Amino acid sequence: MMEMTEKKRETLGSRLGFIFLSAGCAIGLGNVWRFPFITGRYGGAAFVLIYIVCLLALALPLLVMEFAVGRASQRSVVTSFAALCPRHRAWSVWGYAGWIGCTLLMMFYTVVTGWMLAYTCYSARGDLAGLTPDQVGGAFASLLADPAAMVRWLALAVGVSAAVCCSGLRRGVERAAKAIMASLLVIMVALAIRSVTLPGAERGLEFYLKPNFANLTANGLWTTVYAALGQAFFTLGLGVGSMAIFGSYIGKDRSLMGEALLISTLDTSVALCAGLIIFPACFAYGIEPGAGPGLIFVTLPNMFNQMPSGQLWSTLFFLFMSFAALSTVIAVFENILACFMDKLGWSRPLAALVTGCGLFVLALPCALGFNRWSGFQPLGAGSGVLDLEDFLLSYNLLPIGAIVYVTFCVSRYGWGWDAFIREVNTGQGVKFPTFLRGYLTYVAPVIVLLVFLAGYWEKFFK
Repeated sequence: MMEMTEKKRETLGSRLGFIFLSAGCAIGLGNVWRFPFITGRYGGAAFVLIYIVCLLALALPLLVMEFAVGRASQRSVVTSFAALCPRHRAWSVWGYAGWIGCTLLMMFYTVVTGWMLAYTCYSARGDLAGLTPDQVGGAFASLLADPAAMVRWLALAVGVSAAVCCSGLRRGVERAAKAIMASLLVIMVALAIRSVTLPGAERGLEFYLKPNFANLTANGLWTTVYAALGQAFFTLGLGVGSMAIFGSYIGKDRSLMGEALLISTLDTSVALCAGLIIFPACFAYGIEPGAGPGLIFVTLPNMFNQMPSGQLWSTLFFLFMSFAALSTVIAVFENILACFMDKLGWSRPLAALVTGCGLFVLALPCALGFNRWSGFQPLGAGSGVLDLEDFLLSYNLLPIGAIVYVTFCVSRYGWGWDAFIREVNTGQGVKFPTFLRGYLTYVAPVIVLLVFLAGYWEKFFK
């Protein structure tokens, strides 16, 4: 039965497709939205150095593990654990939890993607040009308060993803990933060049690129390290099998460590380049770089209104943001529908239709949580449906899932270290260092557990 599944399984057409698709899943709003304002809030270049250390120490090994589980099992997250460790069926429970996690991500990520698409349209039409700062803030508030508009943009984000994934792995998903990632990189470079050449941009470059460790004390060293660790961990969305599916679509001609290094480098480069876009521009126009999430939808549109050819640069910026968001949505959409195909034997068109309709319905509470259901404040005053869904995923499923993947790959009660190393190091390229076994067995799970506990402390007790 396993052999039949493997023969029928779709594969990607090229290594570049795998790299762009995996990087597209990793590169999202966490890179181009969250990373810049978190960096601005926690001290600039000194924070970036801590972030890179955390990325190498934790996120990279976890990425390799997800790829290894996917490639060895040739399955989606729902069935991968059972395929590799049939003697201990308890592991398969996390397969379903991982699928739920991917679905939960899409329940709010598609809504935010809709915002990016909306602002691309608004910028292209010139709707934001000439507005006062208060009017720009009011435009975003009006979008959130309009349930019909929120549902329309949500439907567009889901519909595009469903259409791409329905077209097939190679003709749809892989081709779209290549086009989106190539466009994203070109637009990103153009925006960065424009930003660093603005008058006064050198102060932003100094803040971003010249470490000043005195900045770390402003928020407290532990708080800063925790923020860097959380950003490094969550930027790749590891723990719910969102990356494992792409491992199942590739052959064994390349070692997984080398591929993970390449994808992590691409992911980090996009995040760093997003900072080159935002910080020089913020300092050039006297804008607070740690302004928070409102930086994207309120502060930056005001900045573009002051900039020569601002409508053009605003349109390109939100198109860049839309591509970043859609790359993740399409990749995770593929993960969810692959679970239907693996578990129930559905055809790709049927799985895409059911996944699209299901995600649209499941995302409605988030879209309506800013207007019709704004009275629902599950995590206290000012919170909403999005905050609840993000809390369940980011503070719970992702860190718990990371511990599950690490334990599964190193424990003799799971897949086991020997099988993991054999799979990871198959093929040409950089090999996974075997001396990390002790670190991954005893240290990495403790680090993730501390992130998990610190997240609760930050959320409820600080």
